[in-house]
Amino acid sequence: MSATPAPTASAAAPNPAAVRHDFHFASDNTSGICPEAWAALAGANQGRHPSYGADDWTRRACDLLRAVFEKPDAEVFFVFNGTAANSLALASLCQSYHGVICHEAAHIETDECGAPEFFSNGTKLLTSAGPGGKLSPDAVERLVLKRTDLHFPKPRVLSLTQSTEWGSVYTRDQIAALTAVARRHQLAVHMDGARFANAAAALHARHGHAPADFTWRAGVDVLCFGGTKNGMNTTEAVVFFRPELAREFEYRCKQAGQLASKMRFHGAQWVGLLQDGAWLRHGAHANAMTQRLAAALRTLPGVRLLLEPEVNAVFVELAPAVAAALHARGWHFYNFIGADGYRLMCSWDTQASDLDAFIADVKTVLHGHWSI
Repeated sequence: MSATPAPTASAAAPNPAAVRHDFHFASDNTSGICPEAWAALAGANQGRHPSYGADDWTRRACDLLRAVFEKPDAEVFFVFNGTAANSLALASLCQSYHGVICHEAAHIETDECGAPEFFSNGTKLLTSAGPGGKLSPDAVERLVLKRTDLHFPKPRVLSLTQSTEWGSVYTRDQIAALTAVARRHQLAVHMDGARFANAAAALHARHGHAPADFTWRAGVDVLCFGGTKNGMNTTEAVVFFRPELAREFEYRCKQAGQLASKMRFHGAQWVGLLQDGAWLRHGAHANAMTQRLAAALRTLPGVRLLLEPEVNAVFVELAPAVAAALHARGWHFYNFIGADGYRLMCSWDTQASDLDAFIADVKTVLHGHWSI
C-alpha cells in the first residue's frame, strides 16, 4: 500500500464526548455470556448439589459431549481456561524429554507463556511454518526426521489448531493426512479447539461433516473444546477419544488448580449450549457475520483482505494512520500481521448493526484520504 497522508481532523479526532469504546472486534472473548449458558447457570444455582463433579449437571454435560462426538467411551474433563486445557492435555501425552510438533503461530507456542513446557516438566515445542496457519504432512515429516539422535527431544505429539490462529480451517481429509503421518511415527494427536464451534459450523455448512468426522474418526486423540469463545464463562472441555490416554488426568487437574469445587457451574453451561445445538448455531452466526463484514470491507479503497475468512476472523491491511483514526473513534482491534495487518473478530453476539456502524466509521476515516 502506498504512503498515506494523515487523516483529516474531522476523521481522526471526533468529539471526545461522542466517542464510544467498542471492544466488539477486538476479540470473541469480549462478548458476554450467551442466553443459553446464563439460563443454565441460573438453573444450577437452585438448591444444593454434590461437589467436584459428582452432580447431575456435570454428568449430563459429559453425556451430551459423548453424544455430539458419537463416542460413548470418551473421557471428559472441565477446566477453567484454554491454556490449562492445552497444557494439561499435552502433559498427559508426554514425558519431559519429548517434543510437540505445532505450527509456529499456534497458540501453545505464541500465547501461553510456556505453560505447555511448564506442566509437562520440560517438553519442547517443535515448530514449523505453513500457509494460513496450517501444517502440512511434509512439514510434520521433516520435523519428525530432523533429528533422531539421543541429544534432541523425541517427537511425541502432533498438535493441530482448529480453527487456526489465522482463521483457516483444516478439512477432514487434511486432518486425516496429518494424523496418518503421526501414526506412522507413533505420535499422539492433540487438537486445540478454542474456536472449535466455528470450525465445526464451517465444515458442516460446506461438507456436511459431523464433529466426529474431523476429530476421532480422522485420527485425533484428544480435543480441547473451547467454551469461552462460544458464549460460556471460564469453562473448557478436555475430551479424550482414547480413554487410556486420560489415565489419572483428574490428578493433573487437581494439582494445577483446575478442579472446580462447584463443578455444576461448568457442566450447566455445556448442557445449556449442547442440548439443542446452540453451540453450533452460535458458531455459524459468528461465521456469517464475518462473511458480511469481509464483503463490506472488500469494496472499500485502501482496504485489502489478507486472507479469505473461513470462520470468525477477518485479517485486513490498513494504513496505520487509518487504524489509529478508527481507534480514536473508539473501536478496539489488534495489529496481527506486520505493521499494516489487523484482525477483526466476530462472535456469537455480533449483529448487523455493529457491522454497519463500523463500516460507516471506516468510510468516514477513509474519506480523509481518498474520495469515495
